Amino acid sequence: MNSIEKLIAAEKKNNSILCVGLDIVAEKMPDKLERSIEGMLEFNKAIIESTSDLVSSYKINFAFYEQYGKRGYELLENTIAMIPSDIHIIADAKRGDIGNTSAAYAKAVFEELKCDSITVSPYMGKDSVSPFLDYSDKMVFLLCLTSNSGSNDFEKEKIGDKYLYEVVLEKSMNWGGTDNLGYVVGATHPEELKNIRDLANDRYFLIPGIGAQGGSPDEVMDANGSGPSIINSSRGIIYAGGNEDKYADFIRLAALELRNQLNEARI
Repeated sequence: MNSIEKLIAAEKKNNSILCVGLDIVAEKMPDKLERSIEGMLEFNKAIIESTSDLVSSYKINFAFYEQYGKRGYELLENTIAMIPSDIHIIADAKRGDIGNTSAAYAKAVFEELKCDSITVSPYMGKDSVSPFLDYSDKMVFLLCLTSNSGSNDFEKEKIGDKYLYEVVLEKSMNWGGTDNLGYVVGATHPEELKNIRDLANDRYFLIPGIGAQGGSPDEVMDANGSGPSIINSSRGIIYAGGNEDKYADFIRLAALELRNQLNEARI
């Protein structure tokens, strides 16, 4: 089973297009947990165990792990090992460099860490992306229009009569097929999302920005239509329990509510 088949199977099994972002910040964890690598692993374990039947995927932002050096990398490896084998794992690493460097990044993420997909920057061109696409059984999500406010600085700038995000889309569409090349499109841009969906109606979109960043599930699903997608929420789910002793119950409830809301909106 390749990565897209794994993703589709998880969507069907759990009736879900929800992705939970495991973007752990020690200071935001419940007070009962230690502010340590061990505490963060315990927190990840609780998140995964309470939501793994409600999601199609987990997204791991590597920066939250790499900041701790060797121990952070061990936390990353141990977190990946705890995710059920039938759930899609997204390496939110935003890599992209000259060919041989990208090849090394791809080997680390796909061969060593066994992730199913990766986020990649397109701005150094095709030769910086091809090493990731050479793993034909994996998926690549190119940054197209990101959810942060800084996306206005470049991605929504005009180049001739087109926005930069449209140029990225147009130039990259033939780099890979529908089974291995998709796009990151922020939930904070529902109007542009509709335009991008019209331009790439058969591509998987990884859509972050729901919840804490202000993206609306209903607006996103209306703009996305029936296009294949992974809808990510991180802070809005993993910190839903606050300092409650049974924080995992609140995390599960938040994931369940968003999963159901997304399903209702896409009917």
